[in-house]
Amino acid sequence: MSKRRLSDSPEPHDRPAKRPETESSRDSPVSTTSLTYPSLHSSTSLRPVPFQQPTGLLTFSYTPKRVLEFTHSALRYYIDPPPGADLRYGYERWIKRPEEKSRLDGLLRAIERVMEKADTSMGTGTGQKWLRDMSVITWRGVMTKILTAPYEERDGCELNAMCINGTIYLEEHHTDARLAEKEDLAPRQRQQTYYGYSFESWCTSSKPGIPERIAGQPIGWGGDVDTNVQWCSVIKTKLGDNRLVIGGEVDCVRGDYKGRTDTFVELKTSMSIRGPEDEARFEKKLLKFYMQSFLLGVPEIVVGFRTPAGRITTTQSFKTIEIPRMVRGKPSAWDPQICLNWGQHFLSTLKSMFTKDAISDQPVTTPRIWRITFKPKEGVTITSLDADGVKEVQGGEDRVGFLPKWYYDLASASGPLSSSSSPVTPVPQTSHPGDGTSQRAPGSSHDGWNI
Repeated sequence: MSKRRLSDSPEPHDRPAKRPETESSRDSPVSTTSLTYPSLHSSTSLRPVPFQQPTGLLTFSYTPKRVLEFTHSALRYYIDPPPGADLRYGYERWIKRPEEKSRLDGLLRAIERVMEKADTSMGTGTGQKWLRDMSVITWRGVMTKILTAPYEERDGCELNAMCINGTIYLEEHHTDARLAEKEDLAPRQRQQTYYGYSFESWCTSSKPGIPERIAGQPIGWGGDVDTNVQWCSVIKTKLGDNRLVIGGEVDCVRGDYKGRTDTFVELKTSMSIRGPEDEARFEKKLLKFYMQSFLLGVPEIVVGFRTPAGRITTTQSFKTIEIPRMVRGKPSAWDPQICLNWGQHFLSTLKSMFTKDAISDQPVTTPRIWRITFKPKEGVTITSLDADGVKEVQGGEDRVGFLPKWYYDLASASGPLSSSSSPVTPVPQTSHPGDGTSQRAPGSSHDGWNI
């Protein structure tokens, strides 16, 4: 959850580019599949993949002591930053959360709460049926990396994957060495990382529409940066035939918060645009800006353009759904349909692999853990982990794979249901104070985003 990132022939995701290498027992590490990325010039030959408009389930906060609570204690409200805001301000007082494994634990606590509410309002077992209807559960950052992978030119990533009763869980994988590397940033990188958090402080307040006034601090400064504190939203959506539950941090809301995603605002910084090269770089960055907000149902992105020394020159608000049109036809253009089509193909491939694995004749003692490796400009490999790999993922904690033991017991409490006996189960949508569970906005459509 940490912040910050034309041919008529069939494409690879129309005709899967799989390369199964060796079938083996569940305890063997050699089962591997490979996928290639789609052509980046193929959008006119692709069938559009529907993406359902995200619907909020609930929200939660992390306190300065990193305690999760189902309140709005970390909710912030958007305000315009003061002219020329200095993003270096407060740097020496920055409380930076240490780099750690990207666990799903907070999101899983939220899912447990959704299931409990379903059982209470609609009968025991309703929560389990709802959970089994979900194809994928993960953080927003993981889904962003998956969907934007065809356009990624530099940074690879690794994911861990598990499948419990037909639901796939995905977390980002970081080795101890990689975590140490991320923690030990060079001074210049560390300060530039801080600029994004500082911009959030200059742009947010504890009350709607009223700049913060803190004794001894400039007017408009929202408070010293503490990256332990976060306000998160959990949404449900659907990509093609895959139902998703995604959690992610929300920077702030514009105006009052009424339990819906339609007032969410994402805050970003970028270097001021001084010429065509800067413009092209910014337009490439817009892909990740767009996808991060698109996935969570955030309708607005506010970008603070800054000088190299960290002084804000201008701010500009972008409507999320309009961003793809801004880059269309330009040299640095990207197409969200390529991303969505690839995402549908990728998730369907995982589902097919894991379903086949689940019905194998081999004895099952613990679920298999898979390592998914994304290589820029090449493709993806999916490999089952051996015992040492699983031990590394567990990290000495009380886990089954990377899932906490308490949640694994909950999710695997009873056997899987067949598709015919597991209809889509609605989850009660309440809006109790501090719960953040959302109602559908009046007149809104959940058939999909207009992209």
